[in-house]
Amino acid sequence: MSRKTTLRRALVGLAAGAALALAAPLAASAHVTVNPNTATPGSYATVNFRVPTESETASTVKLEVTLPTDTPLSAVLVQPVPGWTATVEKGALPAPVEVDGNTLTDAPLKIVWQADPGVGIGQDQFQIFSAVLGPVPDTGHLVLPAAQTYSDGEVVDWAATPDEVAADDTLEPAPVLYVNDAPPTGEHSHSHGTASAAPAMEDATAAAPSDSSGVALGLSIAALVVAAAGAVLGALAFARRPKRG
Repeated sequence: MSRKTTLRRALVGLAAGAALALAAPLAASAHVTVNPNTATPGSYATVNFRVPTESETASTVKLEVTLPTDTPLSAVLVQPVPGWTATVEKGALPAPVEVDGNTLTDAPLKIVWQADPGVGIGQDQFQIFSAVLGPVPDTGHLVLPAAQTYSDGEVVDWAATPDEVAADDTLEPAPVLYVNDAPPTGEHSHSHGTASAAPAMEDATAAAPSDSSGVALGLSIAALVVAAAGAVLGALAFARRPKRG
């Protein structure tokens, strides 16, 4: 076998390995998440719902986030997004709930982001939708099921609880805001909600923080690039060595 053939096969194998290494973390992170995923009890937390489009033929045109009714939020504010209409739907709770000495009989039940005509999140794109939620209840965690609607009518329900995902990792996980519970390994957030007496509107305009999965992915890609460069240089050096007589 010639050195050129050996070099060519080595490079092809390297490219295939790189594609597989990149595909795994990207596929694992391609779901609707909330960032940061931790908050302090009693705070008004600014959270960012990150919505990627996985479809190769349709764009995301709607996101519906269902809010808890057993531990309701009395204040929900949304940040405007150009090309999208944001609505906070309010209604009666299944049963009255005591919150900070007050009895709530109705509360925000859902946040809906609807794309304007001709607008959507296309393939290989994502969108950040920000909201202020509060006061954050003194509980373990809040499950925030999200329904993602595509332009072809397909609806993906990101609704599985942490316990359900632990029992069956093929389920679509719901975004989860951890309060007193610790996030599962690999889902630690870099920032926490900040307590305040009232919702801070300026917080809602803050840039979306990157989470640990993004950092890990970036480091993995960087390491892969360095390793690939070293392998290519080594292969080229081998190919250029003079043949022994």
